[in-house]
Amino acid sequence: MKTVIMAGGKGTRISSIASDIPKPMIRIGGKPVLQLEIESLKKQGFVDFIITISHLGYVIQDYFGDGSKFGVHIEYFNEVKPLGNAGALYELKDKLTEDFLLINGDVLFEFDANRFVKYHEEKGGLVTLFTHPNSHPYDSGLILADKDNCVYKWLSKEDERPEFYKNRVNAGIHILSPKVLETRPDKEKVDLDRDVLKPLCDKGCMYAYDSSEYVKDMGTPERYAQVCEDLLSGKTERRSLSHKQKAIFLDRDGTINKYVGFLRDIDQFELTESAAEAIKTINNSEYLAIVVTNQPVIARGEVSFDELDEIHMKMETLLGKEGAYIDGLYFCPHHPHSGYEGEVKELKIDCDCRKPKPGMLLKAAEDFNIDLHASYMIGDSDNDMAAGSAAGCKCIRIDRDGDLLKAVKQALNKEI
Repeated sequence: MKTVIMAGGKGTRISSIASDIPKPMIRIGGKPVLQLEIESLKKQGFVDFIITISHLGYVIQDYFGDGSKFGVHIEYFNEVKPLGNAGALYELKDKLTEDFLLINGDVLFEFDANRFVKYHEEKGGLVTLFTHPNSHPYDSGLILADKDNCVYKWLSKEDERPEFYKNRVNAGIHILSPKVLETRPDKEKVDLDRDVLKPLCDKGCMYAYDSSEYVKDMGTPERYAQVCEDLLSGKTERRSLSHKQKAIFLDRDGTINKYVGFLRDIDQFELTESAAEAIKTINNSEYLAIVVTNQPVIARGEVSFDELDEIHMKMETLLGKEGAYIDGLYFCPHHPHSGYEGEVKELKIDCDCRKPKPGMLLKAAEDFNIDLHASYMIGDSDNDMAAGSAAGCKCIRIDRDGDLLKAVKQALNKEI
């Protein structure tokens, strides 16, 4: 699969770091970020590159040449006249005859690219967006998708957004079919997001690939300092799903949100005092933050799947406002006992996912390549502890509505 890297940006927000070279040539750990991108993809078998250049593009071309000294093949498209960040793709149509990887040239990443491609092929869409949660969804563009991860709406920063939403942000990595380029928008400068991708929403052909892997832009001096630190510590490499991950599994009711018995109404959902800070602490560690929660209210007919989804979006929204996010969420909708008015009979089963059974943790381990023996389960009940133990995790119990931050610090301190 060809890879197109868009490397023509000026990088005005990071000009204090380097103003005399293109933004993708700013060094992280002694190498240009563009080189780190190429090396990461090359070791996974991606060796055919097209780089679009513009501002000080000769610096990129002089450094990389035809790519042979890096073990890859590189062609260039020099954008003499500004075409917008997607205009060059239409000039390259003859070279893009098969699905291709499209990446921003100023992003530090380590992700399992072949896993991403496999997902794209399984979905069979025209576009797959690499999406992830971040610490500032309130001022980021949001991707809204259905239960099959088919994108139905793309909210830019300036767009009005719903009160509650899933923390799902486009990471600047995409797979596109050449069919997307068949008709060029009737404008001189073409914007990838607004003019090419956004119009595909709700057409059943664009999917979100949610991932916890490391993808960060270095668009500001503060973000640049962070990616430098992450590369030096090895965090970027370890977050690739090609490596075993560690997770802190969290119960929901009484652990993340205040316990109210069976939570049936979204207005009852309120974060515990330390939940956001605790989850932010996990985000800044080597661990994933994954929620595993029994929700028998679904089987009992007291809450619909859509209502539960709205409750969970409220959770993600409230956490996001505090700079925290979860990497994954698993819930069990089943309940083994019958006899409730309005119950959903097909969900009244003795399943493998309802805690104290470990099914949700095992599914998360499969999805995220998690080493369960290096992971923790934190919750407020015997069922949480039993599920964690059955999965092979270390367990920390807190009091109901207790200090989650203290428990998280206890888990992390054991690893220092």
